[in-house]
Amino acid sequence: MFRIVTLEREFGSGGGGIAAELARRLGWKLWDQQLTCEIAKRAEVTEAAVALCDERVDGRLYRLAKTFWRGSYERGMPMANSRAFDTDRMIAMMEEITGNIAEQGNAVIVGRGAPYFLRDREDTFRVFTYAPHEEKIRRVLAMGRKREEAEDLVNNVDKERIAYIKHYFNSDWPTRSLYHLMINTVVGDESVIATILDSMQRLETRSGELALHRVR
Repeated sequence: MFRIVTLEREFGSGGGGIAAELARRLGWKLWDQQLTCEIAKRAEVTEAAVALCDERVDGRLYRLAKTFWRGSYERGMPMANSRAFDTDRMIAMMEEITGNIAEQGNAVIVGRGAPYFLRDREDTFRVFTYAPHEEKIRRVLAMGRKREEAEDLVNNVDKERIAYIKHYFNSDWPTRSLYHLMINTVVGDESVIATILDSMQRLETRSGELALHRVR
């Protein structure tokens, strides 16, 4: 039986809103912005600091500097501080937090590498949402963004996610074989949510039937 849903999404495809409504209908806890809050609390940093590392790789110059300082005898240098917050530290915390969430169950987790952390769990249903370019622009404009900003976000946010997944999981983004369902949100949020719920139910039924046949 599925106890967790991970929802990965192209920027602008509406995945966040879909995840929120899905969690509401299931009566499960939504982990989206709440993940940012939890990491900030554990790391004792601001949510803004966590957001800067969210689903992106630290800048090349920063990574080069960190490599240098790790090998330096100047232990008082800022980056030698083990409590310095960066994407490497966030990933380590995400793995632990995601594992704890999965053990508790009844959760919908949005992005942040969750489908990769939980790829071996049979109780996790993994979804990827995408949409045509203009549909993503339409959705971002509906959030109050200007056209130029919407174009920039749609064109660049997913590039950062591609680099993030490649760097930390050595995988392509999206890894199609990872997901139970990949769905185009141009069909509308209601259709997407209904398809997710129906697919979960059908797969659970199929898994139960296969298990029964194995017993026989």
